[in-house]
Amino acid sequence: MEMQIPFFELKKQYLSIQEEIDQAVARVLQSGWYILGREVEAFETEFAAYCQARACVGVASGTDAIRLALTACGIGAGDEVITVPNTAVPTIVAICLAGAKPVLVDVDPATMTMDPERLKAYLETQSTPLKAKAIIPVHLYGQPADMEPILEIARFYGLRVIEDACQAHGAEYQGIKVGSLGDAGCFSFYPTKNLGGYGDGGMVAVNDEKLASRLRMLRNYGEEKKYYNAILGCNSRLDELQAAILRVKLRHLDAWNSQRKIIAARYHSLLSDTDLILPTEASYAKHIWHLYVVRSPNRDRLQQHLADHGILTSIHYPLPVHYQKAYQWLDYPRGAFPVAERCSTEILSLPLYPELTDEQIEYIGQVIRQAKASGGKERRGR
Repeated sequence: MEMQIPFFELKKQYLSIQEEIDQAVARVLQSGWYILGREVEAFETEFAAYCQARACVGVASGTDAIRLALTACGIGAGDEVITVPNTAVPTIVAICLAGAKPVLVDVDPATMTMDPERLKAYLETQSTPLKAKAIIPVHLYGQPADMEPILEIARFYGLRVIEDACQAHGAEYQGIKVGSLGDAGCFSFYPTKNLGGYGDGGMVAVNDEKLASRLRMLRNYGEEKKYYNAILGCNSRLDELQAAILRVKLRHLDAWNSQRKIIAARYHSLLSDTDLILPTEASYAKHIWHLYVVRSPNRDRLQQHLADHGILTSIHYPLPVHYQKAYQWLDYPRGAFPVAERCSTEILSLPLYPELTDEQIEYIGQVIRQAKASGGKERRGR
């Protein structure tokens, strides 16, 4: 029997916790206080404890979290920020909005996260004083980047490390929550994230109270107290409604992440003898499976085959940054980042959310195996 399986399902999750959510929303509406109040303060405290960070500062989006973290660290015009070419474009947008220039290094073929050796090789070619002032490793798809060598390189060169943890709520590196390893950790609460709100929202986690204080000013016009502006700031505030909703959902996050891990393991079992390159969990990592991303040299054909059978998929992301029209000015030629470039032609994200049923998972596996049997895939390769 053919099914219709969406790539993502948000309504079911809301219905499973509807009473808690509705009570939280009603509490905010009845309070009459909607911006930077008790809910935001409580969520910042609770999320900081969850992330093993000293403090958290709520902002308007994950993009703003990265932008403001860079600004708070003193990074701006004339500076370079090193990141990867296979990230979501908002990572790059944030660097540019901070006034800095993005510089790219290639990724590890197994994890698709920043390759520390490529990072080191790039820095070894640069003359001093370095234009690079920060590194943004991206914890892609819920998989932590290899932070120990990245942090070691950063210390050697005196660079700041801003973690892009927008897809990695609850992921761990060597037993430590991501977002608390560098100078700042940046999170998005876009609705499809493992911890998602019902609108935009973001957070910066830090272990330096002075940095946290500067972030609080930056997000609110640069105010050190009401109507007294100490620095140039902006309007980037997590609102009370989203904070109240996220407080409820944070209590369920570990259970939802555990369910994602079960689903990923089931996909592994169903697809292990196909020609797909399956995602891996690095030895140093606790992967929280924001996305389950397979690779196939016949990706487009496989995606169409799945769509023909009612299964919606997505591609994260179809173009590396330096292929994007908006970033041609970075002046990287095609072939500059062979791993990221090849991955972009092969990756396919399968449906993965806690509400996905065993029957749906079995059906997805069956349809993919059917594609193999009909010659829809070719030999494994990287």
